[in-house]
Amino acid sequence: MTTLLLAEYEKPDDLAYYRRELAAPDLTLLTAASETDALGQAAEAEILIGKAQTVTPALFAAAPKLRWIQALTTGTDPIDALPLPPHLTVTSMRGIHGPQMSELAIMLMLSLLRDFPRMLENQKERRWQRWPQRLLSGRRALIVGVGQISEALAQRLGALGLDVEGISDGRREAPGFAAIHPRAELPDAASRADFVIVVVPYSADTHDLIGERVLRAMKPDAYLVNIARGRIVNEAALRKALEEKWIAGAALDVFEREPLPAEDPLWRAPNLIVTPHIGGMSDRYAEQALPVVKRNLAAYLDGRPGEMINLVKKGEAR
Repeated sequence: MTTLLLAEYEKPDDLAYYRRELAAPDLTLLTAASETDALGQAAEAEILIGKAQTVTPALFAAAPKLRWIQALTTGTDPIDALPLPPHLTVTSMRGIHGPQMSELAIMLMLSLLRDFPRMLENQKERRWQRWPQRLLSGRRALIVGVGQISEALAQRLGALGLDVEGISDGRREAPGFAAIHPRAELPDAASRADFVIVVVPYSADTHDLIGERVLRAMKPDAYLVNIARGRIVNEAALRKALEEKWIAGAALDVFEREPLPAEDPLWRAPNLIVTPHIGGMSDRYAEQALPVVKRNLAAYLDGRPGEMINLVKKGEAR
């Protein structure tokens, strides 16, 4: 029998769904709704399924028999930082987040363009104030990073009447993109965009990718939206750009430090919308994740590791 530990702390109600859908005769399926639960059951686990942030050093150390970690997230940074043995396989949820990430980006774009925060404030103060509403249609969006999420976003933005361009060193064309520019041309491409939307994964190469040079290149009536990782945008430079009105506004779903500390000056930055890293979340997340989990679990249990998808690290045979 293979023992699988599935940890879900944010939506523990999903555990019953996973248990029902993943049940198999040759599988002992354990579930954990808290780290305490997970630590108490980890010793026999050969498979661990959970969001990357769930795989803490303590949990990893408590599971010496691990052979495979299926992250329920696209990013696997916390797992990558662990002392992973050569035989351990790591897979991710890359490719399932297009709908929710796209919808958040569009919500933020509309909120910035139409000054929705002012509408909410007016409602709170019972103040009737009207102003011309700016349209998304006919504007230009520059998506920094061209992958599956960006393709989903580009398709939706195109349907709303936007012209979409991208920034990528790995691709020159993709569905929904009128043009894709190399990363070296980012400042020039940003200078023509009404929205710069950051979707690129974080790495040493993308650290502070959106800094003073790019922000100064943007139009004074343009907006920045970051739904990728906090350290890709230089927060000090962005704060300065907002205070000195280099750009019209920004929306951030991700930050260098999370949760964003109460004393952080970003909370008070003008024309900035803050959301609490909700871009990848969904009320149907388990249903979105299940096809990847089922495919990889079947391949693992059948001894067909070469058929597992979203491979981050391939384990070596012991």
